[in-house]
Amino acid sequence: MFMKRIIESSVLLLLAASLPVWGAAPDQPAATNATAATKPADNFSSLFGNTVVAKGKGVEVRRAQLDEKVIRLKSQAAARGQSIPPEHLAMVDQQVLDQLIQIQLLQGKATAADKTAGKALAEKRFEEAKTRLGSEETLNRQLKLMGTTREEVLAEWTDSATAENVLKRELKVNISDEDAKKFYEDNPARFEQPEMVRASHILLMTTNPKTNSELTEDQKAAKRKQMEGLLKRVRAGEDFAKLAKDYSEDPGSKDKGGEYKFPRGQMMPEFEAAAFSLNTNQVSDIVTTKYGYHIIKLSEKIPAQKVEFAKAVSDIKDGLTQQALQKQFPEYLAKLKKEAGVEILDEKLKPKETAEAPGMPADHPPMKTGSK
Repeated sequence: MFMKRIIESSVLLLLAASLPVWGAAPDQPAATNATAATKPADNFSSLFGNTVVAKGKGVEVRRAQLDEKVIRLKSQAAARGQSIPPEHLAMVDQQVLDQLIQIQLLQGKATAADKTAGKALAEKRFEEAKTRLGSEETLNRQLKLMGTTREEVLAEWTDSATAENVLKRELKVNISDEDAKKFYEDNPARFEQPEMVRASHILLMTTNPKTNSELTEDQKAAKRKQMEGLLKRVRAGEDFAKLAKDYSEDPGSKDKGGEYKFPRGQMMPEFEAAAFSLNTNQVSDIVTTKYGYHIIKLSEKIPAQKVEFAKAVSDIKDGLTQQALQKQFPEYLAKLKKEAGVEILDEKLKPKETAEAPGMPADHPPMKTGSK
């Protein structure tokens, strides 16, 4: 699908881009040992003070605000089994500060209508994220892993959606149905949807999720024996989705009965080969990948097809809008900063002269289509 969030993907690197990818694919089980971030603001304030690091007309960013956002970003990375290299931390601080400044500048331009529409859009996107994750329980678990709450996420997303509305209005971007139709007709290859399958799996991991180290041979043998028992139960007629919820060790899919929909090229080769070779409602033998033992049930084969314009038009308009905004955004942002007299007070947080100007990245993800 098109990248839908001009602010969330390029201004807010914090939470907005994270929710849609929380569910782990079978080839990369979600991390389960990420430590939830504590609220740092009070601790930082008491230990080091809460100095102003950037200011301007309508803009004030304090150290505790910045540190809280950076810690949240680190927690999100940890929840996906990733980390920020130490040599990049200074750049992350600078970028997050610039994002906070951007949001405050755009919020200063927001009308009551912008804010109302932003809140509604944030709530809609939050519900979409919950649907993609499969359940309220999965969502709450992921929020906890990332050291945040529903209220904090909605506040972040409301700010970003409000800022998005401001940009559309201020920069007078309006993509018509005719514009979208022309793009659709000029770029037929972008709307070719490859063959896909809808399949469910049960995973028993052969690595320790806390350390990512291999289990011992005895532990692997025990997992294999357990999986053989589950396979017998499936073939005896027990409900596959219920067994996945009860036993699967893939937290990204277990609450959805182990289900994923995917084309070729996204999963581990062994997993993909097994899934695409099955007939509808057929269950595989035990499949081994580097993550552990799987049994897979195929629910549906979806042939390659072209996405209809009616289904693509919303994404096309979003994508074209983002391209137009991206083109105008750096100049507009520089104008807002100059008008507000924005100053960065901490020398370590000032971008280097040779660094690319902060704001929307030049390599903003291109538009693409696919299943949602």
